[in-house]
Amino acid sequence: MTQTPSKNQALIERRHKIVPRGVSQVHPIVVARAEGGKIWDVDGNEYLDWFGGIGVLNVGHNHPRVVEAVEKQLRRYLHTCFPGAAYEPYIELAERLAATAPISGDKKAFFLNTGVEATENAIKIARSFTNRPGVIAFRGSFHGRTLMGMTLTGKSNPYRQNFGPFAPEVYHAPYPNEYHGIDTRKALDGLHEVFDTQIQPERVAAVIIEPQLGEGGFVPAPKPFLKALRSLTQKHGIVFIDDEVQTGIGRTGKFWAIEHAEVEPDLICFAKSIGGGLPIGGVLGKAEIMDAPAVGGLGSTFGGNPLACAAALAVLDIFEQENLLEKAQKLGELLHEGFRKIQARFPQAVGDVRGLGPMIAMELVKDPSSKSPDPQLTNRLLEVAREKGLLLFKAGMHANVIRCLVPLVVSEAEARKGLEILEASLEQALNEAR
Repeated sequence: MTQTPSKNQALIERRHKIVPRGVSQVHPIVVARAEGGKIWDVDGNEYLDWFGGIGVLNVGHNHPRVVEAVEKQLRRYLHTCFPGAAYEPYIELAERLAATAPISGDKKAFFLNTGVEATENAIKIARSFTNRPGVIAFRGSFHGRTLMGMTLTGKSNPYRQNFGPFAPEVYHAPYPNEYHGIDTRKALDGLHEVFDTQIQPERVAAVIIEPQLGEGGFVPAPKPFLKALRSLTQKHGIVFIDDEVQTGIGRTGKFWAIEHAEVEPDLICFAKSIGGGLPIGGVLGKAEIMDAPAVGGLGSTFGGNPLACAAALAVLDIFEQENLLEKAQKLGELLHEGFRKIQARFPQAVGDVRGLGPMIAMELVKDPSSKSPDPQLTNRLLEVAREKGLLLFKAGMHANVIRCLVPLVVSEAEARKGLEILEASLEQALNEAR
């Protein structure tokens, strides 16, 4: 008797027939509904969600405040195009986000649809302000999949592939990664080598950096490095761009991850979790820099859509009224304790545990002395964890890092259950590999 395929299987088969292979999918499931920190697939299976829409759902799935705000806005108007006819939610959101920024003086903000649009426009603004062409990004970074986004990104596979030629005047310096032997001093030496051999600092418009790498493996930049980088940019009149697309909106236990280093950027790129699940991104920064492009140089038909702005305002309300930053810090402490416990139990496999607050990761290795990556174990761990009801995501230059992007609203019991599943899944994956 032929077994009827599951709804998941049937829909995944339809997906493969109509969606290009370049659109990846980590978990072979189809979502039916989601709430808080949980997802249910079309076959009724329940999962703890530890990838959070890849850092989009810091306030969780379908937060009631977000849903209510969107429903109210839905009844008013869906779209006007802000450059054509303005609306208050856009203006209010810009005001409230500016108030959160660790930037002195007057600030301005404008909105787009995605993180990569934010990084693209930050580069435009910096070049307009300085009248210089050069941009320095970092190895291991991820800044998006458009032409400029791919060029800025310091990870070739799978993002750059054979999509070139890439945008000119972009240079890459080493990102500090102490686990792999690149400390602050070596990273700064590498940056000076770029200045000495590729582009003089007087021709550099901007330096763009993630305060903690996202796709590159959840590596936090040391505080001394970020402070030294800020000093260098000030010395040479270079715009310091803080890419907070994944690290921002409370992900690290502070509203902006750069606050951990007590460094003041010139511009901040943001997206992902500010919209609570709706697409919105933007650039926030010093008014004099933001005002550099002439009228018409910035804009977007759908950027700062009224529904997305309403959702983002609700997200800010949630942080203020539900003490979400305090909860994030406590969640971070719990996760660090749990990840360290797993590392202590499996030191032969867990080479490093790192991250700021609840933006935490573990790097899986074949041998702790050589630190050789183990992507096969990582893939199997994802499969076993999913079978046990936990959805994980990977990252890293060799796809051997388990990164945690659990919604900040989860209960302590849900977080502990996720840690238990993670530990049991790693044990099973290691036993199978023997």
